[in-house]
Amino acid sequence: MRLREILVAIADQYGLEILAFEGMPDHIHLFVSAPPRYSPAQLVNLFKGISSRRLRQEFPALRRRPQRQQLWTHSYYIGTAGTVSAVTIRRYIENQQAGEA
Repeated sequence: MRLREILVAIADQYGLEILAFEGMPDHIHLFVSAPPRYSPAQLVNLFKGISSRRLRQEFPALRRRPQRQQLWTHSYYIGTAGTVSAVTIRRYIENQQAGEA
């Protein structure tokens, strides 16, 4: 999946680690480990902004979307893994595709 490749390239460029990824028809789940110098909002902006630009460059049909101008919506959800183990979060993301969560 091209989106996954782009997200991994973004993570590599900024010193981030994607611990889990699941692409859904209308959204994605992304579990990222990042240095504390990045706020969660900065991470979302990095991934959304760069991936949108690259996808539009590679797939010109995405530039002609009559519904709205943005590829991604402005909304997002962020949770931290302070008291939950990485294994629990990874399992949750992996189960999203199977519809088990």
